[in-house]
Amino acid sequence: MTYIAYLRQSTKKQAVSGLGIEAQREIIHNYLRDQTPIAEFVETESGRHNDRPKLTEALALCRKTNSTLIVAKLDRLSRNVAFTSKLLESDVEIKFCDFPEANKLVLHIIASIAEYEAQLISTRTKQSLDAKKARGMALGKPENLTGNLDKAISNSRKTNMRKARENPNNKRAAAMLKVLVKQDLTLAAMAETLNAEGFVTSRGAKFTPWTVSVLIKRYNLNNNHHETVQE
Repeated sequence: MTYIAYLRQSTKKQAVSGLGIEAQREIIHNYLRDQTPIAEFVETESGRHNDRPKLTEALALCRKTNSTLIVAKLDRLSRNVAFTSKLLESDVEIKFCDFPEANKLVLHIIASIAEYEAQLISTRTKQSLDAKKARGMALGKPENLTGNLDKAISNSRKTNMRKARENPNNKRAAAMLKVLVKQDLTLAAMAETLNAEGFVTSRGAKFTPWTVSVLIKRYNLNNNHHETVQE
């Protein structure tokens, strides 16, 4: 049996970080073990939307190669029960790594519950916002409401910087970098050393010369290190 992998991320932010896709890819890899999908399709689209060009391509290739569509988790396919039902009624076999024993009836039920939960969250959020508005509350951050966009951006950057400095992965890597910068190594060599020793970035990714440079500046590890890299 051959497999074609379908991976979906909901936001552009996930697309940039790659974290959602890497996690799904790892789940599929662990499920298939020694077997590798003959093709992989990655989609950036909300689960509530039915327009999935990459999924359409994946299904077409499944039919052409008589392959099974494999998905890491059921919720990666869709939270729209009508759309999921249509897929499950197609002539393409679909395998979910988190629920491999599920038959089509069970998958219909799960999809229905997921859609209900999504609608419930949306309704509660809207009701909460409407209630605050009725009480005369101004929604949003004060600096945004007053039009001070520069201040809002500055505050956001400060918050992100604080979180990055407090991240345990960054702290561990910074401790190692204190030693490496004294050896007059290049940024690439330091990145290679950190990766070889099992260190990861705040987002769990491997180090690159750029991320090493960011950490050096963030923790003021070596003010004399002038090597520059392109982002």
